[in-house]
Amino acid sequence: MLQGHQSWRFKNNPVILSAATIVGPDEGEGPLVNDFDIVHGDMSLEQKSWEKAEKMLMEEAAKLAVKKAGITKEQVQFYVGGDLMNQIISNSFAARTLSIPYLGVFGACSTSMESLALASLIVDSGSARYAMAGTCSHNCTAEKQFRYPTEYGSQKPPTAQYTVTGAGAAIVAAKGDGPVITRATIGRIVDMGIKDPFNMGAAMAPAAVDTIQAHFRDFGTKPSEYDLIVTGDLATVGYNIANELFDKHGFPINQTTFKDCGLMVYDVDKQSVQSGGSGCGCSAVVTYGHLLKQLAKGEYNKILVVATGALLSPLSFQQGESIPCIAHAVAIENKGASA
Repeated sequence: MLQGHQSWRFKNNPVILSAATIVGPDEGEGPLVNDFDIVHGDMSLEQKSWEKAEKMLMEEAAKLAVKKAGITKEQVQFYVGGDLMNQIISNSFAARTLSIPYLGVFGACSTSMESLALASLIVDSGSARYAMAGTCSHNCTAEKQFRYPTEYGSQKPPTAQYTVTGAGAAIVAAKGDGPVITRATIGRIVDMGIKDPFNMGAAMAPAAVDTIQAHFRDFGTKPSEYDLIVTGDLATVGYNIANELFDKHGFPINQTTFKDCGLMVYDVDKQSVQSGGSGCGCSAVVTYGHLLKQLAKGEYNKILVVATGALLSPLSFQQGESIPCIAHAVAIENKGASA
């Protein structure tokens, strides 16, 4: 199963049996609105706090993914999930409600692909028939924890990003109908010394490039093998830096289509989202909503999703630490695409 230094090739090709996405009102005004299962018109979801609303997003996505898979939650052996909140409370509290054996993970905004890679590993090894991967974020909870409360009305620089309010969950199965997960590359920490929490794209771009290059080095292949390579949430600043780094390293990213979820989920030119989207929910809702639908339509047959994460905390930032970053890549393809 181990391929090269940091990658896995899944011998049994676990299937994404179903997926569900729940988003907030800002995402509902973006270009991908028709690809989401539920769009909430109220950021609070009628809850007493933003944190309770985020937990509700995760619960709704998980329950809907189970329903769409045609199974019961009792049939799901393991739930792998995490989020941006301290002690990953959104997923831990959702797991309390779901009562599914739970593995909590933290990869910041890379959690969507970290959880999907681990769920796939569990299923591929025969350790489960069904595993669920899930993650979520909420604009107001992230702003309150990492920057300033929304009510404060703080002005943000153009390099800042807008945390997606959304949750995504996928059921990974040993067999069934749906796209298959064929490969994963686990990223390493890359820290270029950036300390500005309002410039996450610049901090995360080197990690994304490092993981993408590692993926092709481990598998001995070229970007042209994929119809699409998409990063998690580099947004405008990070996406441009990534392209510059590919050019500097002589990496032929132009052999394929290269996009970023943070630039896909919003209309950056029309919505007030600074340089684009971010948050655990960003790559989750774009992948489990839009991209899986594109695969089902045959628009793509083979994609590589590279979720990026900035592993800072409010405490580390206050102590003047730089921002360690990571990216995890998962290859998803239609059955028979590699034949």
